[in-house]
Amino acid sequence: MSEEHEYDVVVVGSGAAGMTAALTAAYRGLSVVLIEKSSSFGGSTARSGGGVWIPNNPVLVREGVPDSPDLARVYLKSVVGERVPQEKQDAFLDNGPRMMTYLGARTRHLEFVYDRGYSDYHPELPGGLAQGRSIEPAIIDGRLLGDDLDKINRPTMSGPKGIAFTVSDFHDLNMIARTWKGKRTAMKVGAQAVLNKLRGRLPLSLGKALVARLWLALRDANVPVWLNTPLTDLITENDVVVGVRAERDGAPITIRTRRGVVLTAGGFEHNLEMRQQFFTGPVSTEWTVGATENLGEGIRAGESVGGALDLMDDAWWGPSVRNPDGPPFFCLAERSQPGAIMVNDAGERFTNESASYVDVVHTMYEQHAKGIGHVPAHFIMDQRFRDRYLFLGTFPKQAIPQKYYDSGIIKKADTLAELADKIGVPADTLTATVNRFNSFARAGRDEDFHRGESAYDRYYGDPTVKPNPCLAAIDQGPFYAVEMVPGDLGTKGGLVTDEHSRVLRADGAPVAGLYAAGNNSAAVMGNSYAGAGATIGPAMVFGYIAANHLADAAPKHH
Repeated sequence: MSEEHEYDVVVVGSGAAGMTAALTAAYRGLSVVLIEKSSSFGGSTARSGGGVWIPNNPVLVREGVPDSPDLARVYLKSVVGERVPQEKQDAFLDNGPRMMTYLGARTRHLEFVYDRGYSDYHPELPGGLAQGRSIEPAIIDGRLLGDDLDKINRPTMSGPKGIAFTVSDFHDLNMIARTWKGKRTAMKVGAQAVLNKLRGRLPLSLGKALVARLWLALRDANVPVWLNTPLTDLITENDVVVGVRAERDGAPITIRTRRGVVLTAGGFEHNLEMRQQFFTGPVSTEWTVGATENLGEGIRAGESVGGALDLMDDAWWGPSVRNPDGPPFFCLAERSQPGAIMVNDAGERFTNESASYVDVVHTMYEQHAKGIGHVPAHFIMDQRFRDRYLFLGTFPKQAIPQKYYDSGIIKKADTLAELADKIGVPADTLTATVNRFNSFARAGRDEDFHRGESAYDRYYGDPTVKPNPCLAAIDQGPFYAVEMVPGDLGTKGGLVTDEHSRVLRADGAPVAGLYAAGNNSAAVMGNSYAGAGATIGPAMVFGYIAANHLADAAPKHH
């Protein structure tokens, strides 16, 4: 006999989407419980950079960013196109600022800062902003969480205790060997770490800061969060979702709902069978930095009661480097810095290396399908690049950990021809490719792929390199080849939802009582990516929309 509970709303999954949905439902006066399969909370959000892309939000208004609803609508449309219904795009844009204002007025915990200069990913498109629309959570002292601090989902990379930096700091730290600003930022972060240690502070930043802030707000609102409570299935009566079956600490439970269920349980990035079913080309569960618990159960549960699926063949991709002892390294800044290129198995460049990470992997897969190996690709750099920039978490001039060489992920050689031999690409082609690129670098213009022409490319470029901060010759041995795989932050396909976050059937009718947000739902970004935080921003907004729609609906009577 399973234990029975009843609430107005059940939210499944404790990432940004789920926490925002539960918080909004509570503020709207509904009784709500949040269930989470894992023993930790925060899901993939906790492991992310914590960026939030929501045009016209109060932080941007306060900072004087020249955005407007019309500008945002034009930009999102030019990024997403017809792939996502206009009503859904509009719902995101209209409700984004409302969500931020609504939550901001009800909790002191949600504090954000502007990532000034972090360009939209396609700033040259109509409505794009070169100064960017991305915000991130302010750094927060983890001691505020008390014993709950240990329950945050482990990030993919953790630095020494007491060190925390924002996205903007990270941008500057990349230039530690190149600019005074980089050195000053390193000193600031270091000094802050010493102070934190002396005062016993435990600073959290990026995704950890966001989930910590949402958690504190949930705690203040007395919302019950049940960890170790995986969903087993949805309960339906007369085609209406009326609750969930789950296991709580190993024992079966039933939670009935008076209003509905919100699925926010993440994507299916760690489910190899689903990856093989929906993706074409080489796949692996070893290349993702998404939460290890994400096996797609929420998507399958919604599908089992009639929910339609979309975008299942896509993910929040990014070129990544495998790590022999842990999650891969997602390459963000490295591809923009001058003095390195990516080549395929023929030894040829195939893309603007500095473009948005999703676009680069789309190109890897598209080209791989044509018969020349692009998965993995080879990131080629010289010693000067190593001496100037951070790489795989190591400082300039610092030796790359031996494990990368031992596992064959990185190869090193004195000449390009030797390097080509080690990675199995034609030496004459690789040499010709590098020579051609070097001539572009000297002229400051990439005639093949226009690298460094977009404000987004230049964001992580090297401002001391003229005339193009993304281009420098690769001519100082020894040379390195790094295997680059199509990693991801999570999958972006899932249940089809409408502008109210309701899960839809194949014929477009809603599945009564069922909602989805975050990576449980097909992304409002379609096959593209508008800017840093275009996963988490919409996740929070559609979680908020779902809770409001539930609050405005008449309760179901059993």
